[in-house]
Amino acid sequence: MFVDKATIVIRAGNGGDGYVSFRHEKYVDKGGPDGGDGGNGGNVIAVASDSQNTLARFRFDKTVEADHGKGGFKQKMHGRRAKSLELLLPVGTIITDEEGNIRADLTYPGQRVIIAEGGKGGFGNAHFISSTRQAPHFAEKGEPGETYTAELELKSIADVGLIGLPNAGKSTLLSVVSNARPEIANYPFTTLVPNLGVASLDSERSLLLADIPGLIEGASEGKGLGDDFLRHVERTSVLVHCIDAYSADPAKDYVTIKNELKAYSKELAGRPEIVVLTKIEGLDAEIIAMQVESLQKVAKKSQVFAISAQAHLGIKEVLEHAHQLVLKTRVKKDVEAEAAIEVIKPEFKELEWKAEHIADNLFVVTGRKLERFALRTDPESEEAVRRLRDILKKKGVIHDLRRKGIKRGDTIVFGKNRQTPILY
Repeated sequence: MFVDKATIVIRAGNGGDGYVSFRHEKYVDKGGPDGGDGGNGGNVIAVASDSQNTLARFRFDKTVEADHGKGGFKQKMHGRRAKSLELLLPVGTIITDEEGNIRADLTYPGQRVIIAEGGKGGFGNAHFISSTRQAPHFAEKGEPGETYTAELELKSIADVGLIGLPNAGKSTLLSVVSNARPEIANYPFTTLVPNLGVASLDSERSLLLADIPGLIEGASEGKGLGDDFLRHVERTSVLVHCIDAYSADPAKDYVTIKNELKAYSKELAGRPEIVVLTKIEGLDAEIIAMQVESLQKVAKKSQVFAISAQAHLGIKEVLEHAHQLVLKTRVKKDVEAEAAIEVIKPEFKELEWKAEHIADNLFVVTGRKLERFALRTDPESEEAVRRLRDILKKKGVIHDLRRKGIKRGDTIVFGKNRQTPILY
């Protein structure tokens, strides 16, 4: 079954907890702390695969979760770091989180993107030895891994998109010029899913073609199959409009499809295109010439070709012209991308923080670095909480909280989720 949209929960692995331990070897006087650090949790990595062509596996498998890191142990032994989880996805998949941020856009085979970071392992008590803290009786907790609900959307990536009304000859053309074997029959909506095929022009040149399921009038509004599959045309460089030569009005068919493209996306409607009159094998040359002329009037600057996929007539010329348009489009995209290069300032700084008074006796501190310290603090350990208070004091947070009216006994929480409550 072809599935091009899915909603899943992505969970990176949690970091392992640090360990509290003291040396107790025989003949070792005054053994110090020797608790080891926890291992990091596993990342979730999206990998673009050209062997995948659907998101069907996520119809039932709604959760993707990496392994957790192992906790530290005595004798300064570190916990095992968890392996990253590789998530194979079709080329053309876009991953978006619940806030609308694009986490990954997989555009070529083998592309690897970390879409959820594993939590860092907590430090063991051996890490906290200092001149004033000779025997720390606390360790850090491991950080939780990143977790969010993701929207997966597959948009086929091809050089050429074959579009047209149902039974316009798109699938037949694809089957003739490539090794693709789409279903072909004499009834509408034979093609129910986008099909991809590679057309070889010679030993060094080829085109990736996508056969898009038949569009009808009103497709951009959800009628027929077009609303579901117009997204697969978005990433094609060149559009090939296939028009049935036996249609009562080929020019009207072209205008119908063109209007649906405009309604869906004006940018898409302005994409380089070729108009192809198909199934000419049974028509007189005079009739073919009249139909080509009528199409040329409405297609204006676009080149119009007359072909027969079954008789292999005119196909080479179409592919050559398509290849030229694809090359021009690539050059234009490269120039635009180079011109658009600009210095991007990071939206978030690691050391920034903010303290707010949100209720009578409740204050919240936000900031990536401080939130991470809080997550790794064990609220049940007075020593660990005292260390967190020391960090807040050194960073100037306590001073700011005093200015905002904090009093003894008030509560401080961290982050938008109000985690790790501690008393002032």
